[in-house]
Amino acid sequence: MPRYFNTSGPLNPAEHYTVDPLKRWDLPEVLNLIDEKKYFLLHAPRQTGKTTCLQSLCRFLNQRGDIRCVYINVETAQAAAEDIAEGMRAILYQLGTQGIQQLQDPFVDQNWERFLTRAGPLQGFQAVLSAWCQHNPKPLMVLIDEADALVGKTLISFLRQLRAGYIQADDLRQPYQSSDGQRKRRPSQ
Repeated sequence: MPRYFNTSGPLNPAEHYTVDPLKRWDLPEVLNLIDEKKYFLLHAPRQTGKTTCLQSLCRFLNQRGDIRCVYINVETAQAAAEDIAEGMRAILYQLGTQGIQQLQDPFVDQNWERFLTRAGPLQGFQAVLSAWCQHNPKPLMVLIDEADALVGKTLISFLRQLRAGYIQADDLRQPYQSSDGQRKRRPSQ
């Protein structure tokens, strides 16, 4: 079948005409943000290649090998609207499924329900990410697509848990003042 122009979803170079997604943005700048452990947003109009770029970045980072990267699409959680528990279930199910598919890592799939039950919907997503990070010595990067589809309390809870987890992870990386006045690294947990 000959290649064709696709505007209905992620591109597949074997089927669609494409421009290398990693050349469509400033890859060195994106990699610099990643190396500095900063989060970033990719914002552009519909059907301009955001998903294709994120999926390509995920594959690139996993091939690079110094971090684990997983791409998730949280759009299905939109239907949960104000039901935070259902929204978090949908997001964590997606994270578990993609962890297996992209990283061959079943940790989230096998444990997310336990963490969600224990921590509750207001902290379950953060608890799962924290535990998953501790499960493997390589840093974890999660590329989240369609977060703008979330609404109401589910959106607020999701964003707050991401922010709290980012702050907590940063705090654990910072030196701290010990009782003898020496600056030391925080013990790993």
